[in-house]
Amino acid sequence: MANILILTLVFPPDSVSTAQIMGELGVDLEARGHKVTVLTTSPHYNRDLKAESLQPLRGYWGPILKRSVYHGIQVYHTFMPRKSKNVLFRLLAWVGFHFISTVAGMTVVPKPDLIITPSPPLTIGLSAWILGVFHRASYIYNVQEIYPDIAIRLGAVRNKWLTELLFRLELFVYKKASCVTVIAPRMCERLLGKGVPREKVKVIPNFIDIGDISPLPKDNEFSRLYKVHDKFVVNYAGNLGPAQGLESFLEAAKLLRDESGIRFMMMGDGILRETLKQRATELNLSNFTFLPYQRYSLMPQIYAASDICLVPQAAETGCDAIPSKVYRIMASGRPVLAYTDLNSDLAHLVTDVGCGVTVQADSPKVLANTILGAYQNQDRWRQMGQLGRACVVQHYARSVVTGQYNDLIQTLTTGRVRAKNNTS
Repeated sequence: MANILILTLVFPPDSVSTAQIMGELGVDLEARGHKVTVLTTSPHYNRDLKAESLQPLRGYWGPILKRSVYHGIQVYHTFMPRKSKNVLFRLLAWVGFHFISTVAGMTVVPKPDLIITPSPPLTIGLSAWILGVFHRASYIYNVQEIYPDIAIRLGAVRNKWLTELLFRLELFVYKKASCVTVIAPRMCERLLGKGVPREKVKVIPNFIDIGDISPLPKDNEFSRLYKVHDKFVVNYAGNLGPAQGLESFLEAAKLLRDESGIRFMMMGDGILRETLKQRATELNLSNFTFLPYQRYSLMPQIYAASDICLVPQAAETGCDAIPSKVYRIMASGRPVLAYTDLNSDLAHLVTDVGCGVTVQADSPKVLANTILGAYQNQDRWRQMGQLGRACVVQHYARSVVTGQYNDLIQTLTTGRVRAKNNTS
């Protein structure tokens, strides 16, 4: 078995989706006999105080590096301020994370045989390479979102010199990685188009613990609290940022404001939270409920309270990522309303499985008409939700996908681990 270092920007007790995925992957790899250590940040994205109380962070290098234990796994957390709208402030915070985690990776963690690092940020691949050279270890670069492409498409990066630098860094990270894993087939094609060798790219999807999230009754504590247990609920829960294109969700609510049986809900946090909240107030939508971030442990009830779950992607990002929340929605037995480019991986997944309907992004009128049609034909949409649950159980269950990672790790480390054991 191998010593594995997971180098990741987010990890429990942070509760953003990538943190949950990396946490569950680490636990399953430990259960299969590997020794896992984690380098990450302190909770800063979606703070869950209950989760933090169960996984307390204790001082190690004063305030700049703390330590916790997650299901027996040693986790080292660099200082990280709460996510800010200020781009310069966020860049400085990322630089601090990279510097401290790289130093800690050289001095604190057990010598790894393999490093697993998920992107974004793109620059984390550079840290993985440095640590790999230092420890003579290989690394798996897990592409959750293709950067810098998303940032460029959304207009976050416009300077041509910076763009060229980021593309060069991207290709360098791919070249030095022993394996590049992507979470969807079209993302694989994108990387092949960038010149990454086919034998280096492997599609391993994100996953869901089908025991943690399963179909539950609509009438539950959450739906009662917000008085939606007797409403047809269209829900979005997640990041409130430019990559989601959520303005159209508000416009759809405006178009359907006279349908008293339909209730729109939006909950989460992100850099556009206040902008979206202000817009919802301006529209004076009596059919719209705007909630702050809800802790991860409530997600089964939240999805159960929903009749349709929205998974939005801005049109510019459909070929560069697939939101992992789609698997949670499918696991809950609820239909997916994918608001994305019709050729995206998300659209293909929803269409192929039959677990929902896809609407072209930037089409609020079509989105509203689709929601109205679902309200008028609820039995058909419930059947879609059942198809999604069956698909997740067969193809995207946690044990199935983490088993694929274990097989990959065995392939990459067998010779190295055998040589280490022979010299010990």
